[in-house]
Amino acid sequence: MTINSDIGKKGEDLATEYLLSLGYEIKERNWRYKKAEIDIIAMDGKTLVFFEVKTRTNLSFGQPEEFISEHQQSLIFAASQSYMEQTDHDWEIRFDCISIFVKEKNEWKDYELKHLLDIYH
Repeated sequence: MTINSDIGKKGEDLATEYLLSLGYEIKERNWRYKKAEIDIIAMDGKTLVFFEVKTRTNLSFGQPEEFISEHQQSLIFAASQSYMEQTDHDWEIRFDCISIFVKEKNEWKDYELKHLLDIYH
């Protein structure tokens, strides 16, 4: 694993812990469809939520959530559609982002986590 994928994995672990603490039911992690991956799929009550987790150790180029490209967004939409078809969904959906800034690269005790709801209206 590369350093960036290690950071991403740790960020997804933190996001999962956070969501569980709020009562979300985690359905999938790292769910893949063709070239797309949805980091976390969870239930928030009766709402199916697709999460993109962005973790950064440096803010020189912007906030973590600013790194979701239009191309990545279209891949996430396609993957979410496939997931809903496979599971015969009949509930509301939402797209959220968990943004994590780790203040000290190797010190995971000092980080900021933001939960951005309904990022693709």
